[in-house]
Amino acid sequence: MRTPTSLLAVSSIAVAALLAPLSGAAAQAAATARLVPAQSEIVFVSKQMGVPVEGRFKKFDAQVTLDPAKPEAGQVALRIDLGSATLGVPETDAELQKPEWFNTATFPQATFQSRSIKPLGGGKFLVDGQLTIKGNSRAIQVPVALSASGDTRTATGAFAIKRLEYKIGAGEWGDTSMVADEVQVKFKLALAGLGAP
Repeated sequence: MRTPTSLLAVSSIAVAALLAPLSGAAAQAAATARLVPAQSEIVFVSKQMGVPVEGRFKKFDAQVTLDPAKPEAGQVALRIDLGSATLGVPETDAELQKPEWFNTATFPQATFQSRSIKPLGGGKFLVDGQLTIKGNSRAIQVPVALSASGDTRTATGAFAIKRLEYKIGAGEWGDTSMVADEVQVKFKLALAGLGAP
């Protein structure tokens, strides 16, 4: 059960970075977008003893504001409910709430705040920002690709984080030969209200 825990912990980091790219998409007019939860997901994959383990966050929200003329001036703020992390096994999910992992009693949320958004062309962006988990903050870069379907803009991407930089997995779980330090985060975030690409 503990193995899945490390994965979920790391995913929180990932989740935050995922929404940041969404702000990069420019709208026809300045607008504040809203997340469409039913069409969004944040998945994290870690390895225990070399075996991939996948988890996800069920609750997260984002505030995205865009300047249509200056996508690089966009702002993204993300909040992730760490208590919503799941590996699909109730007993393991309960472990994730403990001090060794997310310590949700003291740190119920992880946050991400964008610092810059760089347009790369072709609907692609590079988002720089600060991710904070368990009171530990790190600068991260997230590559994002934006696509449109009707009134919804969808941001997709993937990146890696180091769980130990956020003190996720304390004690025996700090042994990276048991649970890998690197965690892959993949996301699909749907936003409404950004206008046409």
